[in-house]
Amino acid sequence: MRDFSTEIFFKTARSGGKGGQNVNKVETMVEAWWDLGNSRILLPEEKEWLNDKLKNRITKDGYLFVKSSETRSQLENKDIARAKIIDLVTNALIKPKKRKASKPSKAAIAKRLDSKRINSIKKAQRRNTGEI
Repeated sequence: MRDFSTEIFFKTARSGGKGGQNVNKVETMVEAWWDLGNSRILLPEEKEWLNDKLKNRITKDGYLFVKSSETRSQLENKDIARAKIIDLVTNALIKPKKRKASKPSKAAIAKRLDSKRINSIKKAQRRNTGEI
């Protein structure tokens, strides 16, 4: 995977949760933003693939957005947000393997036909022939 971490920019804000006065004074929550549309690292088809796979996480302006407020350290949250965004992109760029069509074996086909024949005979014996 190519390193696009230079294209990620960060915004900070005060985070909620535990931390006491630290929460009220220090901006520890980090938002990581990556402009997917203007990225010089990805190919156009990769951008389309990412837009399709991550459409719920991409803003209408074309930014991939992740936030982290897991620790009380802004630097650690920055690293966590960067890792999250890189994981999202690398996992979205993995293309699934094509499914190979398989055929049922001759024994499986014979078994299915035998069970159909048995059921047919069973139901034929239940039928009322209408004769008295």
